[in-house]
Amino acid sequence: MNCIFCAIAAGDVPSASLYEDGRVAAFLDIQPLAPGHALVVPKKHAAKLEDASPEDRRAVMDAVAMLAPILCKETGMPDATIAIHNGKAAGQEVAHLHVHIVPRKPGDGAGPIHAMFPAPQKVPSEQLHDLAVRVQGALSRRR
Repeated sequence: MNCIFCAIAAGDVPSASLYEDGRVAAFLDIQPLAPGHALVVPKKHAAKLEDASPEDRRAVMDAVAMLAPILCKETGMPDATIAIHNGKAAGQEVAHLHVHIVPRKPGDGAGPIHAMFPAPQKVPSEQLHDLAVRVQGALSRRR
């Protein structure tokens, strides 16, 4: 497998490392959207969130929760956008689960997630309800 994030997590490719433990690695993005833009990845390869073990998902999110306020404080930003692009159609460019932490400040021009799309969709409440019922059914079949 030729995965850049696996290579970074293994220490085979240099990075501006922020944090590492037995399950995760965190490092600064080489094409940052803002000062302090970091990535948190599981060390064990998983292409998408659902491909990672529950333990790796927890470890990744624990690291995100620990790092986000530190990155914000150290960059002088009050908040952060935390994002996962889960699959190519969702904008994932490296097929290895990674969570972006992007420190943010008011007026930085990035905007909310809704700014990524041309316009919010108008969906009838019946369609929302029908989808909710289908998802609840699928979840109950998994138990």
